[in-house]
Amino acid sequence: MSARPDLSSPVPQQTSAAGGYRPGYEIAAERILEYIVRERLEPGARLPTEKDLADAVGMSRTVVREAVKILSALGRISVQMGRGIYVAEPEGALWRESFSHFLPADLRQVDEMFEFRRFVETTTTRLAAQRATPTQVKALREAAQLTADAAEGGDIEAFNRADEKFHQSIGVAACNMFLSASVDSVQRLQRQVSAIGLAGVAGGSTVVAAKQHSAIAAAIAAGDEEQAVALMVEHIDTTLRQFKQEINRRVFPADGAS
Repeated sequence: MSARPDLSSPVPQQTSAAGGYRPGYEIAAERILEYIVRERLEPGARLPTEKDLADAVGMSRTVVREAVKILSALGRISVQMGRGIYVAEPEGALWRESFSHFLPADLRQVDEMFEFRRFVETTTTRLAAQRATPTQVKALREAAQLTADAAEGGDIEAFNRADEKFHQSIGVAACNMFLSASVDSVQRLQRQVSAIGLAGVAGGSTVVAAKQHSAIAAAIAAGDEEQAVALMVEHIDTTLRQFKQEINRRVFPADGAS
């Protein structure tokens, strides 16, 4: 086992690559966050004891204690007296209010959700056309084909699953974890609209969407940013029109039918 550096003083320093100095607790805090990511610890997961955490990040317990205080103040970890150290639940998370207040049959809110979706997915589509690797393009084409197969078979549930996979694949190909997370989140909101506003909708719309998926995948594979973005805008706007028409039909049935 390699020896740990002796960092027993409260604020030891270490030379950085740039030739400057960083307090030891800053380095320890960085290593703790890297540990959380490496171990795939989710919010609410328990971290090792302070002593074991010091061993895990290769730094002294005194320095790790200071780092824990900093990360706790920043809201990245939670120190619970008598219980231990935990990965913190994010406060004021971006999507918390959206999920708790979103009304899937409210046309105004649906418009707002799609407005945000258009902004996010045109950006991810452009970046995917620039950055997608051959493996990511393959995954994108496969997801598009899954939507086509589901549409042809009239399997709405299978189509919805494949549709999410398609859009998530674009988010991954954009190679930006924040945009990818935004795509995942807006898909979760749209899933609510699908369940309430489009459950059992006729298969014709899914066939159109599947063809649009294939065209978008082809444009991304070709690296044609403008075409890919234009096709994505058309796809999202088409979906929005279908959603609004179906919600209107169900919420305001014609001829006073119940």
